[in-house]
Amino acid sequence: MVSRVRVWLNRTYAENVFFMDQLRRNPSDRAVEIHATHGDPDSPVLAAADTAELEPEGLSPAGYVEYALDQCARRGIDVFVPRLHQSAIVAHRAEFEAAGTAVLAPPPEAVAVFQDKVIAYEAVQAIGVPVPPWWRVRSADELVAAVEELEGAGHKACFKPASGAGGVGFRVITRSPFSMVQLNGFPSPYVPLDLVLEALRRAEEPVDWLVMPRLEQPEVSVDCLTGPDNRIRMAIGRTKNGRRRGFTLHEQWLDPARRIAEGFGLHHLSNIQFRMFGDRPVLMDVNTRPAGGLHQLSLCGVNAPWAAVQLALGEDPGEVVPPFLGQDYTVVSGPRPLRPVSLPQQRPEASEPLAAVPAPAGPVVDAAGTPPLQDLAASVPRPTGLPT
Repeated sequence: MVSRVRVWLNRTYAENVFFMDQLRRNPSDRAVEIHATHGDPDSPVLAAADTAELEPEGLSPAGYVEYALDQCARRGIDVFVPRLHQSAIVAHRAEFEAAGTAVLAPPPEAVAVFQDKVIAYEAVQAIGVPVPPWWRVRSADELVAAVEELEGAGHKACFKPASGAGGVGFRVITRSPFSMVQLNGFPSPYVPLDLVLEALRRAEEPVDWLVMPRLEQPEVSVDCLTGPDNRIRMAIGRTKNGRRRGFTLHEQWLDPARRIAEGFGLHHLSNIQFRMFGDRPVLMDVNTRPAGGLHQLSLCGVNAPWAAVQLALGEDPGEVVPPFLGQDYTVVSGPRPLRPVSLPQQRPEASEPLAAVPAPAGPVVDAAGTPPLQDLAASVPRPTGLPT
């Protein structure tokens, strides 16, 4: 009898409830038990897991590694999918392997390259992958110089942190003064240059920003699965153009993604993002972790989370090729159950760990028969019509 697989996801995105769903619905019909930890008791990943705990706050990276090793030993974890403190964890891969846990993440050298976007851009340029023009900015004067050069070439200037994940801190520079335009409607990424300069001059510490031209759509995120032998097993592009999403296997996106994944040893799951600069694709970002939208590949008949777990366990899934490309779609929010409320909400001080209990099989209700609060952050793909 084949034993069940025990998988742990640490402090991860709400969308990874779908990653968990796919592991349970794996094509090998293998039993999977999922452990989840998070700092937010209302994270939907805690409710979706079979066992769950609140993570301790305030741990240093080294302290978190000790916590993680203890979790793996106590919970009998076979595969650990780290997001929080990924770089510290992969540096101790041998200790996790000694505890019987495979770490589903790239080696420390690959993680280090892509933690800093400047280092990443220089590294990928060296292997022939095009990147947009960029400036590293730490002061108001450096920002003005970069913006003026970009605007002189006819581009809109934008900036983002030199290190960081997702779109956190991304802003687009405008010369328009602050007005009611910024206060009407929804918040905008556009910020007036004079306000940015004022904030920089008043800041107590220098910033570390990457300034570049505003890149155009489509945005293409290539989800990659790469083996420890540096050979890629899967490369599928997910396209985004406004609300419309779709899939692509065009080599203008896949070829540079393969070169990056294989050339830098981005073992297991990674996500490599491109946008257009003029008439050619250029690298936008590299994530050394599974993308939040990875589950959308299920619309192409692909279960990427399970293929990655197989690879981590030493069971090579072979080349993962989509049997078809799904129709275009959009993403909408949908409800997901939360754990029964066991801690006061909005409690500022540290909370006790959640008890490790099996996740409910169906909707949870309280003593009065009322369903618990629902989390609307998890996104579900919905078709938009025929592909274009």
